[in-house]
Parts: sequence; structure tokens; C-alpha cells
Amino acid sequence: MELLTTNNVWMMICTALVFFMHTGFAFLEIGLTRQKNTINILFKNIFIITVGLLLYYIAGFNMMYPGFAEGSSGFFGFAGFGIDAPANGMTAEYADGGYTWWTDFLFQGMFAATAATIVSGAVAERMKIGPFMIFTIIYVGLVYPIAGSWKWGGGFLDQMGFYDFAGSTLVHSVGGWAALVAVWLLGSRIGKFKNGKPQAIPGHNIPLATAGVLILWLGWFGFNGGSVLSADPELTSLTLVTTCLAAAAGGVTAALVSFLKYKNLDLTMFLNGILGGLVGITAGADVMTPESAIIIGAIAGAIIVFAVAFVDAIKLDDPVGAIAVHLICGIWGTLAVGIFSTNPEHTFLIQLTGVACYAAFCIVTSFLIIFTLKKTVGIRVSEKEELEGLDAHEHGMSAYSDFRLNDH
Repeated sequence: MELLTTNNVWMMICTALVFFMHTGFAFLEIGLTRQKNTINILFKNIFIITVGLLLYYIAGFNMMYPGFAEGSSGFFGFAGFGIDAPANGMTAEYADGGYTWWTDFLFQGMFAATAATIVSGAVAERMKIGPFMIFTIIYVGLVYPIAGSWKWGGGFLDQMGFYDFAGSTLVHSVGGWAALVAVWLLGSRIGKFKNGKPQAIPGHNIPLATAGVLILWLGWFGFNGGSVLSADPELTSLTLVTTCLAAAAGGVTAALVSFLKYKNLDLTMFLNGILGGLVGITAGADVMTPESAIIIGAIAGAIIVFAVAFVDAIKLDDPVGAIAVHLICGIWGTLAVGIFSTNPEHTFLIQLTGVACYAAFCIVTSFLIIFTLKKTVGIRVSEKEELEGLDAHEHGMSAYSDFRLNDH
């Protein structure tokens, strides 16, 4: 019982850290975008967390962990509405004594909302709030749990041997593929491309974006550390070491490559390099040596610089670099398991198969949702609304009140 209590307390701490990551995402997104859209971004982030948890309670948890019957296809299952705990849900018999049923639900529920948060940043400053909310409900409530069940719920990819420790693909790429589709269907912001060349649209608060990245790094201690699913001292400590080394290597490499390429010390590249390293190590943080973690993080950091330039080159407008960080580095991290894992059963071909399966499912589902919204209610705000800001037009308020002293 004492061990269960220790494990459960660790998992609850990790749950709180993953929850705190939503603060980091919010700070990063508003920091890298313009002041006139701050309320809109914050509203979306709060909506994602609150509705995401409710959806995960209603059906998501039991769709993601349906208890696939032996011999089933492992593609879709549903254990019913609600989250009534089984008889052994609060004892050491449940989850090998790693945590209780309630902690299991809450920890996984924190992950569920993250996929839509990734999309929020990519579509910032020009997507209507209503269609975004509808997209979030369908994607978080239905698409993410089905995709998650394929690996974490014991589905067909898990049976095949696909490995994704904490979600380079299951969380980050699932959000990243939807972000890619959404940005493509939505179009770029006014002024982003002139004569075919990308123009910088600076964020209004880089200190806030920096704080957001540091909060996300802290949150990753729970994101990856909690994915051990117990307080196992050897695995949790190794996981935190590989996570931090990959983040550091990603940041330093992105800053260096960016300097060599653009001849300036770009803080935003430095920040996204850290995030790229974190996303890259997430798939295999528990099966890597520290040296491998540094290599994976460094490659992710280099990928960030070229991926951001590539996204611009193909005329896609991603204000916060979500596609480069979460999709491209998520793919890299998942494939890296097949190259660097200390477990010989993890193969590159199986990892590639998993990436392809998630790509096909997420591209098709996100396209169907967003394209339908585009053709019915519309997904893009008017030119006037975009130029004057979504805060004023969709929310009727400003993030920063303009106080002036009376002259007397």
C-alpha cells in the first residue's frame, strides 16, 4: 500500500505539471503573435482545457482504453460512457500498483487537450472562434482517443511493436497533422507574403514567449516523467535526464544553425529549438542513453531552422512554428526510436509504419472536419476583423487596458 501511495503521489504531481503546460502554451502563443489577438488565443486555450476534460470524461477515456478483446482488429473499441472505477481501481492490483483509476483518468485527460492546443497556435490571428471550437470538440472528443487507442490502448500498432513512450506521434504529430491541414485550408495572414516572399510579423511580447517555453520545459518533467506510469527511481530519473539533455541540445543547435544561416542570434529560433528537442525525445525518453538524447535533440534543433524556412517556402503561415516543432520533430523523434533505442525490438520500419498510419488518419479526419466547416459556416474572419484584431470583434475586449492619467 505504501508503494502504491508513493507511485500515485508522483503521478498526481506529474498530472499537475502537464496541466501547467497549458500556461506555457498560452504564454508562448500570445507572445509570438500580435497584441490585438491576445484575448482570442487565451479564450481558445481555456476552452480546450475545460471542454477537453469533459469530453474525455464523457467518452474519450473509454474510447482510448476500451480493453480490446483478444483477437480483435484493435482499430476501434468503446467501453461505455463515463468513468466508473472497476472494483480493483483503487488497489495495487490496478496498473501494477503504479497509480489509481482516478489518477489514470486525470493524467491521460491532460494529454488529450494538448493536441488541439497545437492547432490553436498554428491558426492564430485569422480563424473564427466558433468553427475552431467545433473542430476542437470533434478532434479531442473523437479523433484523438481513437488514435491513442492504437498504441496506448493496446490496439493494432501496439500489437505490431510500434513504440511511442510519451507522445511524439500520439500527441504532437496528431496535433501537428491537423495544424498542417488547418493552415493550408485557412490561408496566410494579411501581409505575411508580399510578392511571393515571406515577411516577418513580430510577436508583441517575446519575454512572455520565453517564459512560456521555460514553463513548457518544466511541464515536460511531468509529461515524460509521468509516462513511466510509476515512481520507479531508475526509469524516472533516466527519463528526466534524457529529456533535459535533448532540450538543451535542441536549443543550442537551433541557435547555432540559425546564426550560421541568417547571421543573427535569433531568440525565437533558440526557443523553438528547445521545444523541438523536447518533442524529439518524447517518443523514446526511457530507452535512450544520455549521449543518444543529445544527438536526437541536436538533430531536432537543426531540423527546426530548416523546417521553419520550408514552411515559409511553401507559402504556409504558421505564426508560432507549431508545424516545425510538433509535426516534423514529432516524426523525427518517433523514427529516432528505431535508430537509437536500447531495446533491440524497436525497429525503424515499424516506427515508420506507425508514423504513416497516424499521418493518413489525422490528415483525412482533420481535412473532413475543417473542409466541411469551411464550406458551411466559413473558417476565416473578414479582412476588417483581421486587420482590427479578433479581440475587439469576437470578444469585445482588450487584453491590455489603456490607462491614462487625467490632466488637472
